[in-house]
Amino acid sequence: MTTNKIGVIVDSFQLGLREGIKKAKEVGAEGIQLYAVRGEMAPDNLDSKARRELLDYIKSHGLVVSALCGDLGGHGFTIQEDNVARIEKSKRIMDLAKDLETDIVTTHIGVIPHDTTHDRFEVLQAACEELGQYGDQVGAYFAIETGPEKAVTLKNFLDSLSSKGVRVNYDPANLVMVTGDDPVQGVYTLKDYIVHTHAKDGVQLLKSDPEFIYKCFAESMPENFHVDEYFLEKPLGQGAVNFNAYLQALRDIKFGGFLTIEREVGDNPQKDIQDAVKFLQKLRG
Repeated sequence: MTTNKIGVIVDSFQLGLREGIKKAKEVGAEGIQLYAVRGEMAPDNLDSKARRELLDYIKSHGLVVSALCGDLGGHGFTIQEDNVARIEKSKRIMDLAKDLETDIVTTHIGVIPHDTTHDRFEVLQAACEELGQYGDQVGAYFAIETGPEKAVTLKNFLDSLSSKGVRVNYDPANLVMVTGDDPVQGVYTLKDYIVHTHAKDGVQLLKSDPEFIYKCFAESMPENFHVDEYFLEKPLGQGAVNFNAYLQALRDIKFGGFLTIEREVGDNPQKDIQDAVKFLQKLRG
């Protein structure tokens, strides 16, 4: 039986980098995911010596890096004139990932249109093709996070790429909250592409247009628009993700990677993360 390791997104602790790494060990995590876009974790701010020192610090706590988060925000890779700079920065994040001994960089790329003739489909395709080819060269994966579109739409997009370097960071809660998709069936749909997962839970309160929701996050929330009227992130086991069935689906496809806990909201994220580690430890046996 495949036993998945449990990871934690360090930034979810809201403690800073090194204190967050220490806390990850304290709560029982086996790996960590780090945001690597800005501040002290931005690739430009970490020379080779700093990278070695950071990796040594992580290893000194008995941890490994499950993935880096390279989410550049905004509209992802949907705006062609922005993509030269975004692609270059994403390549540098993949280089950093390799130096920190992980092969995975996760990100949102923007909403993939169901219609393959849509102009945006081609723009996203070109960006991901270049990043996938770079991933092939350096031995890394550029992992698209689930959420803005249904699993079948994401699969069709991935099937259209020639490179092997673009894969999936599977977030079951995003599918539940935004698209209303089945997170268990989605595992089987995307089975050939999943290289990393986020352990997150949530509920959908009102159906919404994913295009509109992600535009609000990319730009600014309109006046009188409240995202918590549409969906809510919940502590693990308190939302609509059936974790027993979800973990069984991951076992069925022989996924051996990390279940990395992400907690983006809540009054006490540290407690929620510690409870989530215990929740996953109990389920995986």
